[in-house]
Amino acid sequence: MRLLTILLALTCLAGAASAEELTGTLQKVKETKKITLGYQEASVPFSYLDGNQKPVGFAMDICLRIVDAVKKQLGMSDISVETVAVTSSNRIPLMVNGTLDLHCSATTNNADRQKQVAFTNTHFLSATRFAARKAANINTIDDLKGKAVTAVAGSVNLTQLAKVNTERNLGINIMPAKDQAEAFLLLETDRAQAYALDDVQLAVAIARSKEPQAYMISEEAFSKPEPYGIMLRREDAPFKALADRATAEFYASPEIEVLYKKWLQSPTPPNGLNYNVPMSSALRNAFKKPSSSADPDVYAVN
Repeated sequence: MRLLTILLALTCLAGAASAEELTGTLQKVKETKKITLGYQEASVPFSYLDGNQKPVGFAMDICLRIVDAVKKQLGMSDISVETVAVTSSNRIPLMVNGTLDLHCSATTNNADRQKQVAFTNTHFLSATRFAARKAANINTIDDLKGKAVTAVAGSVNLTQLAKVNTERNLGINIMPAKDQAEAFLLLETDRAQAYALDDVQLAVAIARSKEPQAYMISEEAFSKPEPYGIMLRREDAPFKALADRATAEFYASPEIEVLYKKWLQSPTPPNGLNYNVPMSSALRNAFKKPSSSADPDVYAVN
């Protein structure tokens, strides 16, 4: 009789523990049998629309790994995946109000954003670098001395360019552009000898240009690498733990190399463009030691 009582008590405790785990997003997904992924229509190659208007990309594929982990933990194979197009301005509000469960794109994980949302392990590191024509033989930031350099007005890239210009007394003629298209046009027409922007965005712009082979991207950066992460709601520890575990296991496996090459070093849909972005040593290190920290120093390679 006592043994039966103990077994019943243990069963009740196990049930209570299981019920406690199903809070927040996991509880919502179990009840609705649906998980909602936010994506951005032109955040190439992280999330964007392919030729069939289907959301695809590097970050989308990582989110689908998290979805698989959710299905496994809940023991539910019939969870449907809903996708919602978002913008840079509404992605955080839609996460906070519960519309999105994961945001799958190129969102920078920083301290200010962590006051509103959470991030899972870093999937990319981006830094401000410059693009120039190979023929110009401009390879380092010091080589920009006295040159005309463009960056988008109001961007962090422009601020970082101005800061380095002052600190190193380079006498750069800074040419603010209204947007990325105008900035690349200034470079393309030789009105600017270099263009400062996030390195991965430079790679996309070059791949889309008339002469991709004519340009290079600097090794030297104006900033420390900044982490991109899959975004999720704050104060949802069980769901974040699941997402962190799923991404850490994936990043530790050989499959991350395959996925990275698929989206950043191979022809991609819909036009077969190859962005030719080799995996940096800092990112390789971040995959070996997964972190959701917003501190760029965490990702520095000594």
